[in-house]
Amino acid sequence: MGNRTIKVETLTRVEGEGGLYVRLKSGAVDEVRLEIYEPPRLFEALLRGRPLEDAPDITARICGICPVAYQMSSVHALEAALEVKISPEIRRLRRLLYCGEWIESHGLHMHLLHAPDFLGFDSGLEMAKQFPEEINRGLRLKKHGNQLLEVLGGRAIHPVNVCVGGFYRLPKRDDFQKLIPDLEWGLQAALETTHWVARFEYPDFEVNACDYVSLWHPDEYPMNEGVMKSSRGDTIDIADYEQEFEERQVPHSTALHAIRKSTGKPYLLGPLARVNLNRDKLSESAKQLADEIGWETPCYNPHKAIIARGLELIHAYEEVLMILRGEHPRGNVREAYDYQSGEGRAATEAPRGTLYHRYVIDDEGKIVEAHIVPPTSQNQAQIESDLKQWIGQIISDNEAETARKCENLVRSYDPCISCSTHFLKVKIDRS
Repeated sequence: MGNRTIKVETLTRVEGEGGLYVRLKSGAVDEVRLEIYEPPRLFEALLRGRPLEDAPDITARICGICPVAYQMSSVHALEAALEVKISPEIRRLRRLLYCGEWIESHGLHMHLLHAPDFLGFDSGLEMAKQFPEEINRGLRLKKHGNQLLEVLGGRAIHPVNVCVGGFYRLPKRDDFQKLIPDLEWGLQAALETTHWVARFEYPDFEVNACDYVSLWHPDEYPMNEGVMKSSRGDTIDIADYEQEFEERQVPHSTALHAIRKSTGKPYLLGPLARVNLNRDKLSESAKQLADEIGWETPCYNPHKAIIARGLELIHAYEEVLMILRGEHPRGNVREAYDYQSGEGRAATEAPRGTLYHRYVIDDEGKIVEAHIVPPTSQNQAQIESDLKQWIGQIISDNEAETARKCENLVRSYDPCISCSTHFLKVKIDRS
């Protein structure tokens, strides 16, 4: 093989706009660039000077799929700056809301965005012709997540009931209880879904020396609290996040890349990282199914992230049912606070990985500085590295087939490039 350039114009079933450029010299991979060309959205600048109470609703607009993650990271960081201590009831309701987001995101991705790659379809609509039951199941699971967001968050997209200190109002017990029968069906459907995807035929591909990173909590599966833990064995407090993780501008992308300062290398967030680091904290049904399908931890095959999502889907349903069957919260669901100058940091686990927020506020309750680090931008450098290894394994004279396999790998990370439109251009240069 000589020098070549292969370009895939459109990658569907991901969130956002971007391109992949690959250059080969003498048949070997010379350069891989994940090119994100969308204009910066400037949310951090938009927050400066605004009342801190605006932050949860503004940051929720960053993503239509993961608004809860942005709201939770925002309110937790602001509460840290204000020294607000929330009640166990508020904490439990926040995990309930977070589970709803995981259910709708994981259910959608597994059935309509990722499964078509393993079954030979170009889209979920095409797949529905031969797998109508599976597609309908995925849509029903997504609806469950949306219903939880509607009841607790006020609406399914960009919830409005979340605030610093808790929630604006408490839903009625009956609104929760009427969801239980369908959620019980959902738990069984999540188990069936994970069995289903575990039977897919997966490429023989393992990433060399990948550093998996996620939140870790001593008592529960990480979602909205904990410390950062790495597969290298080290632990980082959220207060030290920016001392360990660094964003860097790269010339070929409007999205920043991230590395660990201690190693100078990229890292990977998301379901595969969380399950690798927290398998023992999964719900009982999820752990039992992992054992049944022979899930080996750690797993280094990014294509199998769909199985990790399935295990988390099961966990989310079990946690939701446990909360809804428990005692209904009573009394105040919003803690009072006084304005004070300060700085607060927080990280929560969005469906696609760890999301970090930092705010500086003044004594009038205005935001002086905001810093937001989404999971996909943190994953960009590792995705490039994985693609370079993967292309070296699958490159052939068949341009279309090579491009398709590149697309499949990128979709396994469920990237939310800008949380807007849906395409990624892929170019391989052999010239």
